[in-house]
Amino acid sequence: MAARTRRKVSRDAAEDAVRTLLRWAGDDPDREGLLETPKRVVNAYRDWFSGYESDPTEYLRRTFEEVGGYDEMVVLRDISFESHCEHHMAPIIGRVHVGYLPSDKVVGISKLARVVDGYARRFQAQEKLTAQIASCITEVLKPRGAGVIVDAVHECMTTRGVHKRGVSMVTSRMTGTFRADARTRAEFLRFIDIQGAREV
Repeated sequence: MAARTRRKVSRDAAEDAVRTLLRWAGDDPDREGLLETPKRVVNAYRDWFSGYESDPTEYLRRTFEEVGGYDEMVVLRDISFESHCEHHMAPIIGRVHVGYLPSDKVVGISKLARVVDGYARRFQAQEKLTAQIASCITEVLKPRGAGVIVDAVHECMTTRGVHKRGVSMVTSRMTGTFRADARTRAEFLRFIDIQGAREV
């Protein structure tokens, strides 16, 4: 739906919108330094919001069952991501930790990173991003449990408004045994090196 909506807006209209914002900010979009800015901004938007063109669930469809009976936790730490706040269109920059307890299949680790990017490259609220990643893993892989922790800095807070630097926001979503079993949750937190395996 979102991808179809974007295609209804022509590139010329998108570039005109950038020129309007430049004028509103108080500058002249026809001056030499800004002549190519609308084109560059539209190109950047195509990259930043490429998540609207993908279905993250598709990344998890190809799985592996020949894992020698491995049924312990799989954890991918420190997946870097860049997103944009849906309230101010300002950058959200951070990292995601993902873990799951496979039932009978595992997925290539790069696919977990692609799931993160698929949802991050959209306008987001961090809480929603966390829930979307966890739901995707849970619904497609059907593990015994999954955990997702997102730790990010919001430029809408550091560069405007309260102007508070050095502050990050942490959100989590636990499903299955990660939610029901405190020992499983603590093991996940130890793996990702959350101090003292505290609850997040």
